[in-house]
Amino acid sequence: MQVLPTPDRNRSAARAPKSVSIFSPILKFLLAAGVPVGPNGLITIRGRKSGMPRTTPVAIIEVSGRRWVWAPWGEVNWVRNLRAAGHATITVRRRSEEIGATELDEPQRVAFFRDYLGPLARRTPFGVQFIRIADGVDLNDPIGVAKDRRVFEVHSV
Repeated sequence: MQVLPTPDRNRSAARAPKSVSIFSPILKFLLAAGVPVGPNGLITIRGRKSGMPRTTPVAIIEVSGRRWVWAPWGEVNWVRNLRAAGHATITVRRRSEEIGATELDEPQRVAFFRDYLGPLARRTPFGVQFIRIADGVDLNDPIGVAKDRRVFEVHSV
């Protein structure tokens, strides 16, 4: 019997910039301590290979009662884990919530960047500039941005 490779086995995970790997443990510590750090929270997802819970800081975008998490650096491991699990726990200011997650396809991601994240960033002082510098994302090009970024809409379970 032949086992066909899955997409996860064919591609290596994307990597966040080195500055993120340096800052991420600090951000994770602050968020775990309940310190408010913008729209950031922690997401805990069971690893798709190990089965162990993995926690990472993410931006939780909330607009008009809807929430999303997005991966500025593409196909990183937490994205693969969330895709496989379909659910996770998000923690914001020491309050945890079980969530389900639905991955957006490319046209839905374009709409997310154009209709939700872009306007939200434009209303936030230095929001567009911060996303451009910190995440390497130009919100003026939602079609280009949506191509390689992953976005999940999250909802309470």
